[in-house]
Amino acid sequence: MDRETRTFAEMHFRNLGGRVYGAGGPAPSRVAFIQAPETFSYADFVKGFLLPNLPCVFSSAFTESWGSRRRWVTPAGRPDFEYLLRQYGDVVVPVANCGVREYNSNPKEHMPFRDYISYWKEYIRDGYSSPRGCLYLKDWHLCRSPFHADIFRSFSWSVNICGRKKWLFFPPGQEEALQDCHGNLPYDVTSLELQDTRLYPRLKDSSPPLEVVQEAGEMVFVPSGWHHQVYNLDDTISINHNWVNGCNLANMWHFLQQELRAVQQEVSEWKDSMPDWDHHCQVIMKSCSGINFEEFYHFLKVIAEKRLLVLKQGTDMLPGDSTGLKLGLQQAAFDVGRLADVLASVAAHPDFQRVNTSSFSPQPKELLRQLEDAVATAEAL
Repeated sequence: MDRETRTFAEMHFRNLGGRVYGAGGPAPSRVAFIQAPETFSYADFVKGFLLPNLPCVFSSAFTESWGSRRRWVTPAGRPDFEYLLRQYGDVVVPVANCGVREYNSNPKEHMPFRDYISYWKEYIRDGYSSPRGCLYLKDWHLCRSPFHADIFRSFSWSVNICGRKKWLFFPPGQEEALQDCHGNLPYDVTSLELQDTRLYPRLKDSSPPLEVVQEAGEMVFVPSGWHHQVYNLDDTISINHNWVNGCNLANMWHFLQQELRAVQQEVSEWKDSMPDWDHHCQVIMKSCSGINFEEFYHFLKVIAEKRLLVLKQGTDMLPGDSTGLKLGLQQAAFDVGRLADVLASVAAHPDFQRVNTSSFSPQPKELLRQLEDAVATAEAL
C-alpha cells in the first residue's frame, strides 16, 4: 500500500462514520475479470475491490508460476493422483459426506488421504457415483458447498489448481430475502423448496445471484459477508485462504456482536436465574462460533503488536517472517488506525466490560493508548 492509497482508504472509512461497510449498496451487474498482472496493482485492488467490498476473478496468468499447478496436475489437466499419493498419502484428512445433511451441514469423518484417493478413483470409474455418497475433502473441494458466508466475515480467495467451478454470489443483505419463515438460510439456494412461498415468504424480494464460472488457474476473490454457493463442474483441486485486514476488521467485530446477541436471545429466559449468565453466554458463543469477546481481544492484540513493531522498526518486514514477504509501512499504519477504531468500540461495549480482563497483558486501555499514539505518529509517514 502506498501513501496515496492509504489516504484514500482512511477517507473511505471516515466517510462511513462507523457504519459497516460493503452492505446495502447497489449490486453489480457482473463480476469483474482481471486479465493481466502487469497492469493491475495492489492499489487497484484496494480501491476497486477491497474498499467497495466487491468480488472479482483474476486470470490464470496470476498463478501460472505456482508449483502446485505444475506438480499436482497431469498434462491433460487432471489431478495427478500418483504425485499426490507420494506426497500426502499418509496424511489423515477430514472428509464430509455431501449426500447427507445434518441441520445445515454435512457429517464428517477422518481417513488417510490414500483411502480418499482410492475412493475418488472409484467414484470417477463408476460414472461419478458411489454407494458411499459424494465425499468431500475439506481442503480440496470436490463438490458443491452449502450456502454460506466465509468465517467471521473474512475475505477469501480460491484458486483452481485444476478443474472448473460455478459460483453463485449474493451481496451482503440479500441473504435476508432467502431466509425461511423461521429466519434460517437455505441449505441449497437452487432447491425447489424455495418456491414454497409459505416457507420462504420473502423470496420475491430477492434478486438473481451473480454467476461466475471459474476456470483452471483462475482466482476468485470473495468479499466480506457475500453469501455464496459453489459447484464443481469437473474433478477439481482448489487452494483457498481466508484473511482479515484493516478493510474488513470492523465487519468481523459487527458479526461477533450479532453472534452474541443471538446467543443471549436464545437463553434469555435463564438470565435472572442463572449465576454468571453473561459468562455462560460467552462460553456458548465460543462453542457455536469458535471465538468469543475475550478471544477476539487477544486476536486484536496479536495483530496490533505485529503492526506496532513494524512501525517502530521502520521496516516493511513482518517480525519473525523468514519468507521475505513485506507488509509495507503504509499498510501497517492503515491497519493500526483500523485496529484503534475497532478496539475502542470493543472496550466500550457493555458485554466486553463484563469480561474478566484482570489477566490481560496489556490491559485493553493500555493497548488502545499504544495504538492511538502510533496513529498520531504515523501521520508523518
